[in-house]
Amino acid sequence: MGIRLSSNQFVYNYKISLNEAYGKQQKLMEQGDGSKIHRPSDNAVDYTKLLRYNISDNENNQYQTNVQTALSWMQMADATAVQMTEIQKTFKEKTTAAANDTNNETDMAAIGKEMLAEIQELVSLGNTQQVDRYIFSGQADLIQPFRLQPDLRERGLAKTLDDKQREFFSNVDASGDVRQMLTLEHTDDEGKTSTYYLDTLNGYLYTQDFVENGYKDRIASGQTTVVPDEDSVGKLTVYSEDQTNGFRVSTYFNKYGEILDASKTVTVGDMELSFKTIAQQVVHYTGDDKYISMVKLNGEVDPSSDTVNMTGQDLFGADIFDDPNSGNRCSGTAMLNNMLTVCQQTLADNQAWLSSDGMTLSDAAHAVTVKAETKMGARAQLYESVANVLTKQGELITGDITQVSSTDVAELAMNLMEQQTLYNLALSLGARVIPQSLADYL
Repeated sequence: MGIRLSSNQFVYNYKISLNEAYGKQQKLMEQGDGSKIHRPSDNAVDYTKLLRYNISDNENNQYQTNVQTALSWMQMADATAVQMTEIQKTFKEKTTAAANDTNNETDMAAIGKEMLAEIQELVSLGNTQQVDRYIFSGQADLIQPFRLQPDLRERGLAKTLDDKQREFFSNVDASGDVRQMLTLEHTDDEGKTSTYYLDTLNGYLYTQDFVENGYKDRIASGQTTVVPDEDSVGKLTVYSEDQTNGFRVSTYFNKYGEILDASKTVTVGDMELSFKTIAQQVVHYTGDDKYISMVKLNGEVDPSSDTVNMTGQDLFGADIFDDPNSGNRCSGTAMLNNMLTVCQQTLADNQAWLSSDGMTLSDAAHAVTVKAETKMGARAQLYESVANVLTKQGELITGDITQVSSTDVAELAMNLMEQQTLYNLALSLGARVIPQSLADYL
């Protein structure tokens, strides 16, 4: 039995075939942008890979942006720190020159003036900005961190121990960047004033002569370290106001070393002693001690390698007034204020102090900043290595994206020509087979 095809059925089948041919041609033309995948239906497996690769590429681009921003910040900080260390090196040389007993008052005044100018330059460098952000201000980077107070403040005078003294007085607090004792004075009934040094860690008091000279005799006799009960003149009767936490520097001094109440005294045995101070300028720090992170968007912070900034504490360390055992928060300006003490002692023509404490403090200030600069330089090198790794990783990701999504141009051109030919043939065939009225309709 024969099957009769109506004109409608014939035209319907023809339209489906023609549309399929047109669709294949359009799909090939769509790949003219270089990508063979535009929707999941094109290739579900490759489309899934393409999404994953695009996410990786976006993350990698963000990481590279973070690293470049971090490098810019660290390179500025490192270059500034290098300038600081050069100034401190010069400051050391001037301290050595000032300690020379051949200088007269005019010479000392000139050296002191030069020292003050160098400290002012350090303060200026400490306020360096990257765009509008202060690079040494921690996370409070919109606030100018360092300010040299114009007036003279009464700052506690500390005894800074040199290498031999540090080895002998091993009980002295070592939580800061220098080992120090507080200087106290006692005036007897006859009006004679004697100087003593207080170990703030345990409350023992030593004579000035023993700390500066007498300990050498003990070493010569075979004693290797201080024996407080035998070598001291006594121990504080009351350590602190609450009498529970031992001696607290914060009870008498703020974090910058400024004395809180000049009338406060301490008692050792039957001696009442007052703290010795020096009138000098002081630098205050208004930044914080928090670090800025350039961590990956989906990563965790690694403090040893991820932080990109230096704070005041990094640059200028801590001393007896703001170390962890002092009871005060870190000042961020310890070594700057110690340098100002050196400057003031130079102006006062105190060559004996300069030849001992002054030399030690100048060297310590330089060493602290060099350590910070070296640490920042090493971290910048790490970030440069990471930048190279991320660049290579980006190239690999781009290669994966190309492999999954890119089209073969030569093959595309040949397939497109083939489909265009078939489509044109279909149109030509339809014009001959379909009745004229229907052809006009189509």
